[in-house]
Amino acid sequence: AQLVESGGGMVQTGGSLRLSCEASGFTFRRFNMSWVRQAPGKGSEWISSISTTGDTTYYADSVKGRFTISLNNAKNIMYLQMNNLRSEDTAVYYCNADGSRSYWGQGAQVTVSS
Repeated sequence: AQLVESGGGMVQTGGSLRLSCEASGFTFRRFNMSWVRQAPGKGSEWISSISTTGDTTYYADSVKGRFTISLNNAKNIMYLQMNNLRSEDTAVYYCNADGSRSYWGQGAQVTVSS
């Protein structure tokens, strides 16, 4: 069982990226799904979570209104749409599935340049 992330990269300030997190070996429906990031030289920062049904979402103030978390339960993929990116969004982004045990993605580098 694992989570595999994709979609990171480098964009200019104001640009957009979409991260994907695909699960294999288990189903999202039994897990609380989240995105966490770690900027260079800083600790981890929780940025968003979504309920198992996908009906309820939560965001850190730092990304509210710019980032959107979503689920495709049929495909076992979670997304993070990131719009209006800022330099302070530069970080490694990790997806997390927390339930009977916790799974982490390998991390996706997002770099926002001015």
